[in-house]
Amino acid sequence: MKIVTVILMCFACISLFACSKNNDANPIQNNGSPNNNPSTTKMKITVGTEVFTAILYDNPSATAFKALFPLTINMTELNNNEKYFDLPNPLPTNASVGGDIKAGDLTLYGTNTLVLFSKSFNTSYSYTKLGYIDNLTLLARALCNGNVVFKFENN
Repeated sequence: MKIVTVILMCFACISLFACSKNNDANPIQNNGSPNNNPSTTKMKITVGTEVFTAILYDNPSATAFKALFPLTINMTELNNNEKYFDLPNPLPTNASVGGDIKAGDLTLYGTNTLVLFSKSFNTSYSYTKLGYIDNLTLLARALCNGNVVFKFENN
């Protein structure tokens, strides 16, 4: 009878350990909110003859985007408030659902659509934030003429 009790206790202990979480094997996942802390990483963006400095966020998406530099693309006008371009390969994402978009925000829609906003508004769409341009007066003027060629470079 004692042997049966010992065996049952062993099975109970094994069951408890098998069901417990092992933090080393299952690292804590991001809760969905992107790391939108500005880094000291800057990039240079040329739009037509205007040159802008942008700050990249400290996140894997922005790092992967920066790895594509130098990058020259023709961004398409959409809704009179954004320019977009479909990158050939996906980037890592960590989209936040809805919220405020600010003029000058550089984001990723989905896994490969680069978007630069020229106007501020509230949205229900999800974007991964890559960075932002802070000289909004020049930006609005540079983006006002339909499709525009952008050159992204390290600063």
